[in-house]
Amino acid sequence: MKTKIGWIGLGRMGIPMSKRLVEDGGYHLTVYNRTKGKEDAFSSLPVDVTFSPAQLIRQTDVVVVMVSDDKAIRDIFTGTNGLLSAGVSTKIIINMSTVSPEISKEMASLCHELGNHYMDAPVSGSVKQAETGTLVVMAGGDEDIFLQVKPILDHLSKLTIHVGSHGAGNSAKLAVNTLLGIMSQGLAEVVLFAQDNGIKTEDLLDIVSNSAMGNVYMKIKGDAILHNNFQAAFALKHIAKDLRLAKQSGLKSPLGETIFKTFQEAEKEFGEEDIIAVIKKLEKN
Repeated sequence: MKTKIGWIGLGRMGIPMSKRLVEDGGYHLTVYNRTKGKEDAFSSLPVDVTFSPAQLIRQTDVVVVMVSDDKAIRDIFTGTNGLLSAGVSTKIIINMSTVSPEISKEMASLCHELGNHYMDAPVSGSVKQAETGTLVVMAGGDEDIFLQVKPILDHLSKLTIHVGSHGAGNSAKLAVNTLLGIMSQGLAEVVLFAQDNGIKTEDLLDIVSNSAMGNVYMKIKGDAILHNNFQAAFALKHIAKDLRLAKQSGLKSPLGETIFKTFQEAEKEFGEEDIIAVIKKLEKN
């Protein structure tokens, strides 16, 4: 019998990811979202809707959680009618949210006490990759559980990799997003430096794209700068949050300290815009 999947969190990433499990994977899906109305995105699909995490986990075999932060995770797991209040065992809960390694270790322990299994499996990629199933999944937890759920995760990703025990997936994601912050601020800084020295932005970006430093990310964000397009694909407030988590987990390198300070300050004014809107903050310095 096909695995019954529950999905909690119907945001910008959660909706396209969960839809793929129905449309590409053929799974029976049950969804829950704290803010009502988001489930309307599934009106044309054979998807069930529940009204609490507890109800959802009772009806499914594997639960995927994709929410915003540690507080949301704590509410979903331990709040009134939360996942851990359902009185069930042998369930697998996959937390795909970008949260701290510490909250994953705590939730894994609570799940284990009740006879359930926990895996952290955050993703690298944005909405387009979620829609096309080309995310990168970094999983932390027991390897045998990883092997059980990998066929599910493969419908969402071009790479699904087991990186260690509980919390390791979150640590890998924070490392990746630290590099994302470094690359974003670096690109913004060199564009401004070139402008100050009379180099056209389009010429600089053409040089970068055709050099050893050229890559898809530099091309996308370079085009965003060139066309003054700061509509959020990955909101600046999210990288600011991720860098706070990285800092809590021990990030203290020179570049890490620099981008942490920059993005915390930039969030106050440009948090709802795209990550590359950091260039607006740097222009003011």
